[in-house]
Amino acid sequence: MDKIKEMEKIERKLLKLKKSPLYSERILNKAFPVIGEGSLDSKIMFVGEAPGKKEAQTGKPFCGASGKVLDELLASIKLDRKKVYVTNIVKDRPTDNRDPSKEEIEIYGPFLDKQIEIIQPKIIATLGRYSAEYIMKKFSLEEKIEPIGKMHGKVFQSKLGIKIIPLLHPAVVLYNSYSRDDLKLDFKILNKFK
Repeated sequence: MDKIKEMEKIERKLLKLKKSPLYSERILNKAFPVIGEGSLDSKIMFVGEAPGKKEAQTGKPFCGASGKVLDELLASIKLDRKKVYVTNIVKDRPTDNRDPSKEEIEIYGPFLDKQIEIIQPKIIATLGRYSAEYIMKKFSLEEKIEPIGKMHGKVFQSKLGIKIIPLLHPAVVLYNSYSRDDLKLDFKILNKFK
């Protein structure tokens, strides 16, 4: 499989995704879908929820305030961002940065599924409750789902051999600086799998 060509196919489909309720807003705002970036051969894939304003303006995931926190967390465990893959479930920015809707997650989920198939990561680190829930269900771990406050930092083994590690979303630090220590502690778990 030519991973670059497969990712380009995803991008072409996303650019024309008129069935998405977020499509017209993307066009109106001259924004971009945010496909993802990083190594297509990465063992570790980070999955967030949806792009923010800066991400939609640039087409790059986690490049705003949350991205700075993510970069700091990666640096804390000496993990080069270029060696991991970073994406979101929803590839277009929800209006006013609201949480993604169930419908939006259903529309964009198949694109994330295809990215996972292309990259074949060994670890999927979810960033936030929506991505944690989606990935846990995708890998038949729904009976293990708890609120993200209880689930973050735990390692779940899927039947396919992929480890799922739910993490708090980096944006939580922007609202609660005390959560930075929790996130740093959780990120240390990734050291075992680098």
